Amino acid sequence: MKNLLISLSLILVIFSCCNSNTAVNPEADTAKEAQMRAMGLVDIHDLDSTIAVDLIYAKPYNFMGRVLYHNVNKAFMLPETAEKLVKANKLLKSIRPDLNLIVYDAARPISIQQEMWDSVEGTDKEDFVANPARGGGNHNFGNAVDVTIIDCTGHPIPMGAEYDCFADQSRVNIEQQLLDEGIITKRELENRLLLRKVMTESGFLPIDEEWWHFDNRPTKYARENFKKID
Repeated sequence: MKNLLISLSLILVIFSCCNSNTAVNPEADTAKEAQMRAMGLVDIHDLDSTIAVDLIYAKPYNFMGRVLYHNVNKAFMLPETAEKLVKANKLLKSIRPDLNLIVYDAARPISIQQEMWDSVEGTDKEDFVANPARGGGNHNFGNAVDVTIIDCTGHPIPMGAEYDCFADQSRVNIEQQLLDEGIITKRELENRLLLRKVMTESGFLPIDEEWWHFDNRPTKYARENFKKID
């Protein structure tokens, strides 16, 4: 009986410690994240923790070949961008409960945008990266998200081109041609259409060049009304 009481006490202590760690030790913002929060941007997980986040530029496996986000690990964005994304994820789950949205990129400091532009300027990839000298792109205001869909195992469903594939197969405005030429499959096109459906019906604007990129508001509006992220 004594041993049983001791065991029960140990279980209660462990349970209490685990709950305490979860409640009082949330992951702290980095200095850059705190700055973005102070600007009025929000972490998408503050609104919906079921939306997956995998910031590609916080890892070396991207088109730049190196880590760009040394102090950003969360998907920050304008509140209205976040609200639309939450709506899109709920719509997706109402259509396919086994699927989920995942964010690859959100708010992006203008200094990182400059690094990206410098790497593509003068190449055939210029069309895929916003020139900071022209006022920056929607990512630089928290006004855009790069997203795709993952299945119940956490793997992205096929879209016919990988994220940040700077080639014609990533374009939205020639998808029928891509299908006719066998560059993308019918299933891949259907997956793109599903992503576009849930995003556009939630208020997002697609762009021609990248199947994964969606704007909250037009670029001109963002440049005139939102604060650029330093």
